[in-house]
Amino acid sequence: MICRRGYDRMQAMSRAFAVFSAIGADRVGIVDDLSGLVADAGGNIEESKMAVLGSEFAVMMLVSMDEAAMNALATSISKTETQFGLKLGLVRTKEPTPPERGRPYILETVSLDGRGIVHAVSAVLRGHGINIEDLETETERAPLTGAPMFRMRANIVLGPSVSISALRRELEGLEAGQDIDIVLMPVVPTRLE
Repeated sequence: MICRRGYDRMQAMSRAFAVFSAIGADRVGIVDDLSGLVADAGGNIEESKMAVLGSEFAVMMLVSMDEAAMNALATSISKTETQFGLKLGLVRTKEPTPPERGRPYILETVSLDGRGIVHAVSAVLRGHGINIEDLETETERAPLTGAPMFRMRANIVLGPSVSISALRRELEGLEAGQDIDIVLMPVVPTRLE
């Protein structure tokens, strides 16, 4: 007899993981089509990001299923692309690991839209050895003037060797040099009662 913990561990070891992506003209039912495909294969959606970008709908999902089902899904990609009218991708990956140890922060920027903002900020982070866990950007019109405003929000993890004061000084230089408002704030866990 195998104990439940041992069974769960054996089951996780036999699971295959992949990043399943899709992009195509936005329409009703894309999420249902893709999640149904994964469910019908006996798979699970571990994590996902989905958004309408322009007139296209983009999906990235971390999926898990047994190895045989993953192989079957991989071989059916061409047929499924035609059936759903989407460009699909399946890239094998490893089981997720626990989050990187360090200090979690949120970095937010607001500025007039301009070229190179993401690159300038990400170059500073890279120079300090900081990993970007999640990044989102959007451009919207300012309420009164209608000027295009660019917003960026990134979840980052500062390793133990990162000097927060040195990082803040460099970000302040970027603020002044490129006329960007940058806010860097620690993520403080909330207490559950």
